Amino acid sequence: MNAQKRQAIFERLAQAIPNPTTELEHSSTFELLIAVILSAQATDKGVNIATRKLFKVANTPATILALGVEGLESYIKTIGLYHAKAQNVLKCCEQLLNLHDGKVPDTREALEALAGVGRKTANVILNTAFGQPTIAVDTHLFRVGNRTKLAQGKNVLEVEQRFLNSTPKAFLKDAHHLLILHGRYTCTARNPKCGECCIADLCEFHDKQIQPVAPPAGV
Repeated sequence: MNAQKRQAIFERLAQAIPNPTTELEHSSTFELLIAVILSAQATDKGVNIATRKLFKVANTPATILALGVEGLESYIKTIGLYHAKAQNVLKCCEQLLNLHDGKVPDTREALEALAGVGRKTANVILNTAFGQPTIAVDTHLFRVGNRTKLAQGKNVLEVEQRFLNSTPKAFLKDAHHLLILHGRYTCTARNPKCGECCIADLCEFHDKQIQPVAPPAGV
């Protein structure tokens, strides 16, 4: 895929998704961090249902830590792997209080040292909360990257690096959310909605079975 086609793809995605951002509900960087930790192998919708109740009662490291394991689990038990996640969240809160004065750090090294935080979660926080041009590769981005040929790779790190190296600079900050929303609602795992896709004529997915839609006027 050449640079001109990549540019056109991101221009169209930006036009189709004018306000690309996370669908995890939060009112602070700390709330976002907890929501992202809880979202592993879970849906944003399911996490939001749980955190709406949790954050009304506890939305700081100290107040969540005060809940204890049983107290925290009572709020997140509808989320998959809730017991392990509760342990990680409590440990993370303890680390934030002891090492960072209760604040979420803004460096990859410090974030990845927190319990429950891996590279993908760190990328989400760095991008969404701190505006850094990182790209967190989840199942949606892995699928979209390989399917469209925007960023092919055998593992998430390969796909991440190829996205970082090939995405037009003007779109690096928003690329993560543009791609995840496109993957979540249009370029779905099963039965992708190629007939409704704004980049169908540019996408290099070899299993497209329909005629690409016409490009938006002026693009």
